[in-house]
Amino acid sequence: MGERIKKLKKIRIHREGTNELTLSALVVIGIATVLWYSFNTTIPFWIFIIIFGTAWLMALNFYRCPIRYYNGDTEKMVVAPADGRIVVIEETEENEYFHDKRLMISIFMSPLNVHANWFPVDGKVKFVHHQNGNYHKAWLPKASEENEHADIMITTPDGQDILVRQIAGAMARRIVTYAKDGEECYIDEHLGFIKLGSRVDVFLPLDTEVLCRMDQPTTGDQTVIAKLK
Repeated sequence: MGERIKKLKKIRIHREGTNELTLSALVVIGIATVLWYSFNTTIPFWIFIIIFGTAWLMALNFYRCPIRYYNGDTEKMVVAPADGRIVVIEETEENEYFHDKRLMISIFMSPLNVHANWFPVDGKVKFVHHQNGNYHKAWLPKASEENEHADIMITTPDGQDILVRQIAGAMARRIVTYAKDGEECYIDEHLGFIKLGSRVDVFLPLDTEVLCRMDQPTTGDQTVIAKLK
């Protein structure tokens, strides 16, 4: 694959939230200004500021985009593609592409987590496929196949195929995928973004060495979750 390429720009707020945060801030400021000058008391103004100002700060927290670089050796390493916690480590039948058993590691992202997704391995994107579906709670087993999801198949430098699945949850209704067919990809690069609570599954060969545990917190692009043989 050659030398790793870092294309991640130094941003603090994710680009998926820039327009929404700007527009909502203008609306909040506009309404707050009207309330300030429309009443003899400032109580309506402060009630509005407390409620909607807090909501805006929560949205700001949701769209934060920390600058991260993985400092270890990337060869055969599988790095967490998302912030969250490990909710599944199991062998499962993957019948959509592999049609055999795979090791699945799943990370659930709560609304309080960073929702940017990173590539878990170095390699080349084989294909990207979006599948419409339901919006079950993301931590349920059936969510992996039945929920709306985007599949990204990555071929590693030694020829192993790794499937990454971005899954929309009960609250998340929009999946954004930056990966493109045929492009080389690297750990440290953003794979995509999922809004609100959601989940990312990684399907690995059965002989993969698991380096994480159930309920373990993960930091995207930092926590090593497995090692390929």
